[in-house]
Amino acid sequence: MFFYRITEGIRITVTPFFLEPQSDPGEPRYVFAYRIRIENVGTIAARLRRRHWLIHDPVAGESEVEGEGVVGQEPLLEPGGVHEYQSFCVLRGPEGHMEGTYLMERPDGSTFRAVIPRFLLRLQTH
Repeated sequence: MFFYRITEGIRITVTPFFLEPQSDPGEPRYVFAYRIRIENVGTIAARLRRRHWLIHDPVAGESEVEGEGVVGQEPLLEPGGVHEYQSFCVLRGPEGHMEGTYLMERPDGSTFRAVIPRFLLRLQTH
């Protein structure tokens, strides 16, 4: 299962999956990974400058993560360009969801927030 959204020519696709070997329901600790594919399907380049995540864990509550770039990079996406990476999230409950935005910067210095679609984290996700 995957989720995607297009904002100003930037398509973000998320594919989440459960990491059973790293999880321990007795703790409780549920580890989910997700693959992100960021594609420039528009006509103007954009650089990913910042990320902002909202993480919903029904057991532990809401949390936010903000920071520069993604996995130590601030990729420049020319038209037709793609950047992919994988990350993970640890929840205390067996399901939840995440969503957020990437702050993107155009060559002229203008910025916009590309929407990361809400995606579900649950044990049935493979």
